[in-house]
Amino acid sequence: MAYRLLWADDEIELLNAHIIFLKSKDYEVVKVTNGPDAIAACKREPFDLILLDENMPGLTGLETLLQIKEITPTTPVVMVTKSEEEDIMEQAIGSKIADYLIKPVNPSQILLTLKKNIHKEEIVAEKANSAYQQNFGKLAMQISDARSMDEWQEVYKKIVYWEFELENADSQMRQMLKAQKEEANNMFGRFVKKNYLEWMRAARSERPMMSHDLFRECIFPLLDNKEKVFFIIIDNFRYDQWRVLANEIGGDFNIEEGLYTSILPTATQYARNAIFSGLMPSQIKEMFPALWVDEEEDEGKNLNEEALIETQIARYRRKDSFSYGKVVTSAAAEKYLDTLHNLSKNDVNVLVINFIDMLSHARTESLMVRELASDEAAYRSITLSWIRHSAIKRLFKELAENGYTVVITTDHGSIQVDTPTKVIGDKNTNTNLRYKLGKALNYNSKEVFEIKEPAKAFLPQPNISTSYIFATGGNFFAYPNNYNYYVQYYKDTFQHGGISLEEMLVPIIKLRPKGK
Repeated sequence: MAYRLLWADDEIELLNAHIIFLKSKDYEVVKVTNGPDAIAACKREPFDLILLDENMPGLTGLETLLQIKEITPTTPVVMVTKSEEEDIMEQAIGSKIADYLIKPVNPSQILLTLKKNIHKEEIVAEKANSAYQQNFGKLAMQISDARSMDEWQEVYKKIVYWEFELENADSQMRQMLKAQKEEANNMFGRFVKKNYLEWMRAARSERPMMSHDLFRECIFPLLDNKEKVFFIIIDNFRYDQWRVLANEIGGDFNIEEGLYTSILPTATQYARNAIFSGLMPSQIKEMFPALWVDEEEDEGKNLNEEALIETQIARYRRKDSFSYGKVVTSAAAEKYLDTLHNLSKNDVNVLVINFIDMLSHARTESLMVRELASDEAAYRSITLSWIRHSAIKRLFKELAENGYTVVITTDHGSIQVDTPTKVIGDKNTNTNLRYKLGKALNYNSKEVFEIKEPAKAFLPQPNISTSYIFATGGNFFAYPNNYNYYVQYYKDTFQHGGISLEEMLVPIIKLRPKGK
C-alpha cells in the first residue's frame, strides 16, 4: 500500500532529492508551493500526512494549518520551519501539529516522523506480537510454577500487561493470550481450592492479606502517622481498570500499587461488609446480628456499612472520626464534591463509588451496553470514558491539592463468563451465577469448589444442611429449566462471586500527592 503525502513549500523544487527518496520508500508525494494550493489539494483528495512549510509568502504556514484542520482535522500535519523561536513552536503545537522539523531536514528525520505519525500503530503491534511470542514460554512457566499468592499476583499482573500490549495486535496473538489466561484461571482455581480453608485457620503471617485485614493493615497505620486519609472503594473494580485509572490520575500522585485477596464469595454482601467491619461474614452475623442481612431477605445487603465501620473503630478502641458517603450517579458525585471542604475535619473519609458495578449489571441487561462493552478491552474503554467525563477525575485532583493520602480499593472484581455448568437447587437458592448456597444443591463436584461446612470458611449457615459452591474459571451456574435461554442470556456477561484472578486478586493502591 502506497501512502499519500502532501508537501507544501515555496522552495519545493529544492526538495526533489527528498521526494525521490520518499518515492523509493513507496510514498506518493503531491507537491504544492503555497498555502492556497495546499488547502485546495486537501479539499480535493485525502492524504495520510501533510508536510507544511511554516514560512511561505502570502498565506503563512500557521494560517494554512488552521484552514487545513477545518477540512481534515484528523490528518497529521508536520510543520517544517527554519525558525527555532519558542513562540513559533508554541503556536504550531497549540494548533495541534503532529510534529515539527527544523530546516535543513535530512531524509532520516523525515522517515522517522512518517513512522511516528503514520505507521506507529502497526509498528507497535508488530513489536508487541514479537515480544509476546518471545515471552510466551516464560509466562507459561510462571503459570505452571506458581505456588504462592505472591507468585499468582505476579502472573496476573503479567497477563494484564500483555492484554494492554496486544490490544492492537493481530487476533492470533490475542487468542493465544486468552488461552493462557484461561489456563492460568484453571490452575488458580485449583490453588484456591487447595488452600482457602487453610487460610481461614492460619495465622496472619501464613496467609495473604484479605478483605477483613484492610482497615487494620492499610488505613489505621496511616491514621497513626497523622495523615489525612481518603479511603475510596470502587465497587467491582478490576486490576486492569485500575491501570486505566492510573494513567489518568498518575500525574498528581506518587503511587504505591498492590493487590490483595478478596474473601469468598467475591460479592458485596460478603467482601465489602468484611472490609468495613474487619470481620468475616459469620462473625458479623454472630456479633452484630442487626447489621447482617441473610441472602433470602429482601432488604438491601449493603445498607449497614457506616455502622460496620463504627463497630470496627470501636473494637480497636480507636477514637478516629470518619465520614461515610456513596455516589451512584454523576450528579451525586458533583454534589459530593461540593461538600469536600466540610470533610477535612475528619481523620478518614470513606467513599463508595458504584459506577462500575452498575455498568456490569447494565451490560447483562441491556443489549446496547453489551455491544458497547463487547469484550474486556471495550469494558476498560468505557471505564476510561467515565473517569475522564465524570466528577471522579476532578475529585482526585482536589484530593491531591488538599494533601490527602488516598487509598483506593474494591471489594471484588468480575470475570467475563463463557461456560455454563448445571446446578439444581430449591426455591430458596440464591440467584448469583458464580456462587450458590442452599440445603440440597445438586451439581458436578469436579466443576466447583464446595464448602460443606460453612463455619470453617466463616460463612453464615442459615440451615444446618446449607453448603456453598463456587464457580471457577469462566464457568457460570445455569438451571436445567430453560437451560438454553439461560445460557444464551448470560454467556459473555461479566459476573462475580466465584474464583478467578479477576475476581479475587484486586487492587489496593496508596496515593500520596507529589511533593508531599
